Amino acid sequence: MLKKENHRYNENVALITQRHPRSAVAEAYRTLRTNLSFASLDHSCRSIMVTSPGPGDGKSTTAANLAIVLAQAGKTVLLVDCDLRKPALHKIFELDNSSGFTNAVVQGRDPAELAQPGPVEGLFVLPSGPLPPNPAELLGSERVRGLWPGLLERFDTVVVDAPPVLAVTDAVLLAAQVEGVILVIWAGAARVEIAQEAKEQLTKASARIIGVVLNKVKVPSRDYHYYYYYHPKEKEDIIRL
Repeated sequence: MLKKENHRYNENVALITQRHPRSAVAEAYRTLRTNLSFASLDHSCRSIMVTSPGPGDGKSTTAANLAIVLAQAGKTVLLVDCDLRKPALHKIFELDNSSGFTNAVVQGRDPAELAQPGPVEGLFVLPSGPLPPNPAELLGSERVRGLWPGLLERFDTVVVDAPPVLAVTDAVLLAAQVEGVILVIWAGAARVEIAQEAKEQLTKASARIIGVVLNKVKVPSRDYHYYYYYHPKEKEDIIRL
């Protein structure tokens, strides 16, 4: 039986790539987009899972903004919330979460039809839907494995927001189902051995780690000076992730 999530999200989360597209942080996401294109030169990388070693590293924010910059580049993008324990994408995008990914899996409904339009053209968001009592079993099921090929026929890129690697087994189960994994690490907070353990867990699952995002990096003021020189009007808009 699925369980509805009733927690309300009142904090205003800034999707910086949409609201401040000329900011330094938005430019960093576009750089990430470019780097992904190089990662897919020899191997297809159209389904991308975003995860982190532990909670609070900013994986959901990274997944959301990555999906936005991919759509801004003219791609059709489906952003899927597969964090079936603490979903966040419906809060970030302020969407209805009464139906979503879990309905597609459990009830056999079309996930593309359950997806909701995002804030930029070409972006669609599939929220988690009601929370299941057995997230790991559901994410490792043949039904979930069978969803991705069909979605890649309808979207250029599928971005998956997964739970933290070390908290539960969910991300490890999903890692083998996608073409690439991005590991988000909170710079200055995550211990090296924790990040290394997360990498090892993903590697054991035959995941293809295509990159690491260092989140919440403290940028020296002199580096901002160079950015402001080229984008002077954006000085007030820069928001550090």
